[in-house]
Amino acid sequence: MKKEPPATRLNIKTILNRVQPFPGFVYGSVHLLGSACTQRIEVKVRSRASSQGRCSNCRKPCPGYDTLPERRWKFVPLWAIPVFLLYAERRVECGEHGVIVEQVPWSAGKSPVSIALMIFLAQWARRLSWRETARVFQTSWESVYRSVQWFVAWGLAHRVLAGIQAIGIDEIFWGRGRKSEAFLTVIYQIDGHCRRLLWVGRKRTQATLQRGLDALGSEVVSGLKYVCSDMWKPYLNVIAARIGHALHVLDRFHITLHLNQAVDQVRRAESTRLKGKPLAKRLKKMRWKLLRKGSRVRGRAKLKLEGLLASKLATGRAWDLKEAFQHFWKYRSPLWAGGFLDYWTQRAMRSRLEP
Repeated sequence: MKKEPPATRLNIKTILNRVQPFPGFVYGSVHLLGSACTQRIEVKVRSRASSQGRCSNCRKPCPGYDTLPERRWKFVPLWAIPVFLLYAERRVECGEHGVIVEQVPWSAGKSPVSIALMIFLAQWARRLSWRETARVFQTSWESVYRSVQWFVAWGLAHRVLAGIQAIGIDEIFWGRGRKSEAFLTVIYQIDGHCRRLLWVGRKRTQATLQRGLDALGSEVVSGLKYVCSDMWKPYLNVIAARIGHALHVLDRFHITLHLNQAVDQVRRAESTRLKGKPLAKRLKKMRWKLLRKGSRVRGRAKLKLEGLLASKLATGRAWDLKEAFQHFWKYRSPLWAGGFLDYWTQRAMRSRLEP
């Protein structure tokens, strides 16, 4: 058996050097300050004697000009104790940009929050609410908001869109009412090796989807092989016009949703028509039983469904059509699946059920 290397005794400065080294800079003294309830760790940072400051615009090394007063940046907390980096920035004399503050690798512009903490907060904000993230890590809601904003902008600037072959297009309800303004159009990658969000836009209109495809670029759109979407007509129109070369896959969830909606429309219309008649009792309290998958209905509920089917009511026929369509998902041969779809469509057309 291999012997493990001898354990190394670590202090805070060693941990920082191992986890977050900054080229051209070194960690200096580390102090634990404050009382038990208001403790904080302050870490002084200094530049290496042999290193030159870099212009914050062009990132080129430049001769020094002067030194500014010491600033502090909030860093990733240790053991729930806030950590601050302290450093007196230098101003450098750049031949192209004149006298300018040097670029420091732990800071993004004038933000008092370090890049490491912004990444830390943005990742936790995916699990917790922004307010809860701010409370747990002893910072402000605005700091969490700015961190997420910076992290998203950085991700968009550095993402690579090459190799995308399959995308999904869907809408998300996020507002009130049923108008287009209450929805967001979402485009996401669904390749086997990568699943990620690509674009989000307000409304669920043709113009919104057009903007989304324009944002991806003509090279990405022309390279698509598969598109998955629901049956929302504005989306279907744009997909046919812009991505007609790709195989269009309709989402199983939304097909099942449309079938359930059709059954419910038949039930409601028939309940209204039979109101006050004995047959209306068969439809009472049947909504959720009709919408569930038939194989999951048990006991008395199943007996009621079988009785409804035997009654020859329109709702029973609609439910039978919905259940019959479930066989479609079991086919593996396109030929047999197409034959079944033709047969089922003929049944649906002959049923005289408009929904």
